[in-house]
Amino acid sequence: MSELRYQSTGHAEPAARWYVVYTQPHAEMRAALHLRRQGFDVFLPLLRKTIRHARQFRTKDVPFFPRYLFVGLALERDRWRSVNGTFGVSALLMDGEKPRPVPQPVMDELLAVAEASGLLALEPTLQIGQTVRIGSGPFAGLIGKLSNLDEKGRVKVLLELMNTKLAISARDVSLLPAA
Repeated sequence: MSELRYQSTGHAEPAARWYVVYTQPHAEMRAALHLRRQGFDVFLPLLRKTIRHARQFRTKDVPFFPRYLFVGLALERDRWRSVNGTFGVSALLMDGEKPRPVPQPVMDELLAVAEASGLLALEPTLQIGQTVRIGSGPFAGLIGKLSNLDEKGRVKVLLELMNTKLAISARDVSLLPAA
């Protein structure tokens, strides 16, 4: 996904760039689907988030930039105006009469930390003893001290709940540095 893919026609093809698409509210996935069906390269960065609702926890992938996604276009070749008429799309971000390209270093950084599914792997560097906020699982949102972190992704966090210290161990939990 880091490079735009186009079929070779035997002659020099125009350079493809990434452009920003502004979507309708909560329609990022729908817009991405319809743009892909039209043959466009689409990059929708996602973030895994745990949502707590009515005593239940749900983990889901949500857009990293709500209402925005990226589309790969070669303006001289692609029918880029059709992007604006796609279901779920409000408009391409424009610079006058033409779409405004995203600076290549910005896209390189985003694509470097993205999995093939678009899920961003934004793992901060954590150290033992650091105050952390738990980002997913049943303890999401709680703050504690990181007491152990191993190479297999298992963590141990010391929480203080109701005047009692509680050590929890978990795998595949997201931790964020607490302010």
